[in-house]
Amino acid sequence: MSKKKKQKEFKEKTQITPSAILMFLFFIALALIVLFPIFCITLAAFRPSKELLRYGLNIRLDFPNMSLKNFIFLFTGENNYFMWFKNSIFITFIQAALTLIVSAIVGYGFAMYDFKYKNQIFMCVILIMMIPMEIIMLPLYKQIVGMKLIDSMWGIILPFVAAPAPIFFFRQYLSGIPRELMEAGRIDGCSEYGIFGRIILPLMAPSFAAMGIFVGMNSWNGFLWPLIVLRSQEKFTLPIGLATLITPYGNNYDVLIAGSVMAILPILIVFLFFQQYFIEGMTAGGVKG
Repeated sequence: MSKKKKQKEFKEKTQITPSAILMFLFFIALALIVLFPIFCITLAAFRPSKELLRYGLNIRLDFPNMSLKNFIFLFTGENNYFMWFKNSIFITFIQAALTLIVSAIVGYGFAMYDFKYKNQIFMCVILIMMIPMEIIMLPLYKQIVGMKLIDSMWGIILPFVAAPAPIFFFRQYLSGIPRELMEAGRIDGCSEYGIFGRIILPLMAPSFAAMGIFVGMNSWNGFLWPLIVLRSQEKFTLPIGLATLITPYGNNYDVLIAGSVMAILPILIVFLFFQQYFIEGMTAGGVKG
């Protein structure tokens, strides 16, 4: 290929069109809309409570009234912030790990094997996705009481290990992987467990990253179910612990906002490190072949 032809192709690929400019501006505007509340709440975390009640959330940079007092009180006061943080990390890590393992195995079975009533059972999984949490909350609570898991971390984790959304996601993702890989593994003398562990599992890395962020974020932000299950203050998760700052005897909105900003950081850091795998996992399952 001649040098002129290469230069021509490069110019065609890098040529900026009006539609590309409009798309770029659209996503810039969308990013600003999404980041605006985060910017406001970050500024509010450095302001005293009286300033928040007077002016609300805004982007006004009032440096004389901004300080680190809210964070200092959050970490050194009577609050058990680090204990809440530790409990949330433990529950999020264990629940995400178990959910990914169980859901990947179930999704693998739906995608790669043919068995009786397969489609009917998978339809039940889809129907479960349509049932709101509020409907199953009472029978689920009775079941947890019967299993003596009230006021226990496992009472929060176990009911959602086999979640329908991750099962559906892994089934769709694995449907795009050719079954010839399994046949090749069987020919080489690999067992069914070996096929999953040595051949299929490495191919699922992007899907694990994507679904891990999704499951972890839901677990990290979980409020209603942990509030129902937990009784002891030393077992509170971060959302419940922060909610205790709002009482009939005083509203520590400044400390609450500071704690909320710190609660956002772990999810933000995880997403920034794994965003490439997250995008790959969310898009790869939609392409078959």
